[in-house]
Amino acid sequence: MKGEKLMKEEDKLLKKLGTENPFRVPEGYFESFTSDLMSRLPEKEKTDVFREPTTWEKVRPWLYMAAMFVGAALIIRVASTGEAVSEIRQQAAADDADVELEYISTAIENTMMDDYSLYVYLTDESAE
Repeated sequence: MKGEKLMKEEDKLLKKLGTENPFRVPEGYFESFTSDLMSRLPEKEKTDVFREPTTWEKVRPWLYMAAMFVGAALIIRVASTGEAVSEIRQQAAADDADVELEYISTAIENTMMDDYSLYVYLTDESAE
C-alpha cells in the first residue's frame, strides 16, 4: 500500500517537473575557460635552483645497501643455526653421559661391593 502510494507521488512529480537536467552551462563557457583562467593568474618567475646534494644524501644509498647485506647475512646465519644447535645439544648430551658415568663409577667404588655382588644386585629380578 505504502509502496504504491510513493510510486504515485513520484509519477506526479516526474510529470510536473520532467526528467530534464535543470543545471546548464552557458554556451561557449569552456571554449575560453583556459585562457581566461591563465590571464587571471599572476605571473610566476621561473627559477632554476640547483643545489649540491649533501654528504648524507650521497652516502645514504650505499649505507642502505650495506644494511641490506648485513640483514641478509644475519637471516642466513639464523636460518643455519638450527643445525648448529642440534649439534651442540648432541654434544651436551654426550658430555652429560660422560659425567653421569663418572659419578656412577665413584658411587660404585664407595659402596665397597665387589663386582660379583654388584652384578647379583643389579640382575636380581626380585629387587624390583
